[in-house]
Amino acid sequence: MLFPPALRQLMQQLERLPGVGARSAQRLALYLIRRPEEEVMRLAESLVQARERTRLCQRCFFLSEGDLCELCQDPSREADTLCVVADPRDVVALERLEQYRGLYHVLHGLISPAEGVQPEDLKLRELVERIRTEHPREVILATPANVEGDATALYIARLLKPMGVRVTRIAYGMPVGGELDYADAATLGYALSGRQEL
Repeated sequence: MLFPPALRQLMQQLERLPGVGARSAQRLALYLIRRPEEEVMRLAESLVQARERTRLCQRCFFLSEGDLCELCQDPSREADTLCVVADPRDVVALERLEQYRGLYHVLHGLISPAEGVQPEDLKLRELVERIRTEHPREVILATPANVEGDATALYIARLLKPMGVRVTRIAYGMPVGGELDYADAATLGYALSGRQEL
């Protein structure tokens, strides 16, 4: 490669980021070296600060700079509903809807024996403890509609059943405006089995 060693190293590091391939890494690296030094230094400082300051909320395991995240500190949240998600990005997606006002519990993964992820690798022990201490009325399982998401939801439902809490799972199916003939069999099957009475 014709690029100097330092630039090649930057490209290699950028390529390690999710969703960044070799060409994108090259484009980003060339963009960054053309930017004013103070702008690049602010970016580098922001990366270091985000890494140093960001930690997991002690209650729900979402991202926070303190012991508790903003959601857990918000007294207007409905404490009787707990939505279980796999990843912090899922919290952001649900919050973007501005429809759910309950609390969250982030598992930080899904059960996946193929990838070596077992139930004990997730924040399940902490979930059970939260149910015991906070006594939510309902636990909503918002895991993906795939093998790992289904396995995790089923495992959690069985785990929580003896505790007497209502366990539900978000519905899956046809997107708004979707045509039936374009839907795959799994999506159409979920939509049919999750139908609602009118």
